[in-house]
Amino acid sequence: MPVKAVPVRAATRPAAGPRSKAPTLRYERTFKAQGARYLAGVDEVGRGALAGPVSVGIAVVDLLTQKSLPGVRDSKLLSPPERERLAPLVRNWSVASAVGHASAAEIDALGIIAALRLAGTRAWLEILTAGVSPDVVLLDGSHNWLSPAGQLSLFEEPVTENGCEAPVHTKVKADMQCQSVAAASVIAKVERDQQMRGLHTEFPGFGWDVNKGYATAIHRDALRLAGPTPYHRVSWNLLGGDL
Repeated sequence: MPVKAVPVRAATRPAAGPRSKAPTLRYERTFKAQGARYLAGVDEVGRGALAGPVSVGIAVVDLLTQKSLPGVRDSKLLSPPERERLAPLVRNWSVASAVGHASAAEIDALGIIAALRLAGTRAWLEILTAGVSPDVVLLDGSHNWLSPAGQLSLFEEPVTENGCEAPVHTKVKADMQCQSVAAASVIAKVERDQQMRGLHTEFPGFGWDVNKGYATAIHRDALRLAGPTPYHRVSWNLLGGDL
């Protein structure tokens, strides 16, 4: 009995994603109506890694004079060579820029949200030291982890470092749509990747030069074999309880 041929459908290409549309400064410029001139775009990298620091980038733009910088996108959409090429351009383009880090030990001691705040505060203070005081902050995501924590109880130690006192506005997918935030993600990613390549020379078996501390198969296999290093977030459930 002859077999009926089944027509083969051509593989469909995925719909054009965020890469098809570059981020702009259009949303940032809406803050001019509130009297803002200097806006700080903020983004973090390394939040979900098993090892290494969490890093927060800040790129400040002048809403009155700034023009877009071609090629800047969310760091996840760029290849490593593209990010490396763009990072110094972002630094020169920004009114001020900085990257702050919080170590794995600090993440273990404080928790990830407080560690993000610590890394962001370090970057923020660097911006202020450069003589720039942003009027407003645009933070990627839906949760403001940058502003100082709420009122302390009678039993808590006071915070010794100043935090971000400018009003913080959050926006989901800001790294995809807003060039100041995309620029912040680029410099944070490049700086953190450089740190992870340095840590790789100490512990080459974990593949940090490639996976940057994230949970790849090679990284997990090395964890099972050798156990955690001083750069692992040991308070996390690194292998689902297998360690």
